[in-house]
Amino acid sequence: MNYLWAKALFAGMLLSFSAASFAGQESALYSNLDAGKAQTVVAYGTSLTAFGAWVQQLGDDLNQRYPGRATVINSGKGSMWSGWGVENLDSRVISKSPDTVFIEFAVNDAFVPNNTTVEQARKNLELMIDRIKAAKSSTEIILTVTNPVIGPSAVQRPQLRDYFQMYRDVAKARGLRLIDNYPRWEAVLKSNPDLFNQYVADGLHPNADGYRAVVTPSLIENLSGASPASRHYPSPTATN
Repeated sequence: MNYLWAKALFAGMLLSFSAASFAGQESALYSNLDAGKAQTVVAYGTSLTAFGAWVQQLGDDLNQRYPGRATVINSGKGSMWSGWGVENLDSRVISKSPDTVFIEFAVNDAFVPNNTTVEQARKNLELMIDRIKAAKSSTEIILTVTNPVIGPSAVQRPQLRDYFQMYRDVAKARGLRLIDNYPRWEAVLKSNPDLFNQYVADGLHPNADGYRAVVTPSLIENLSGASPASRHYPSPTATN
């Protein structure tokens, strides 16, 4: 593994942990699974959820740790944004009676043709949070900030950072757990652009190897309450 890439990635992991709500604290999901309670998890968002390998990778890890206790439902849909999220919340999330819900729509709220301002995106996000909690107050809601977007996909998302920051602000204001993947991806992009391009070939959608190397280990650490230094990270196969 390239030393500079590894150093930058570890720095990104520390940044994401320091920014995340509940850093070092076990999630309700893992706590309930540890207690022997069956849990239903719904992942709700854009193509970064619908086709994001992190959902399957998280499900595989949960089923390995807690056989038969975790049901993971992928309710994401490609090309959708938070307005669609509000309209379809009942059928795709609330009807599943979830114990934990992951939400990410920022990347497509920022897509100019969707005509959704940061203010409207926040209203939509908060409405989803309120409706999920009204239906089942014990549901754990986890907000997700995804990866940098480069190339043609970035051109029509000129304010993407503002939408990501809004998710951080809402997580802080509402006391919700935040999974902030941006610092780790940015570390890869800055230290080894070729590797970033290998993992995110179209500039927007990470592939399974990218999620496995950059996102999923830290996601599991965040949810389980482990410190970034307490777990061995798989080395990526690529070098300079």
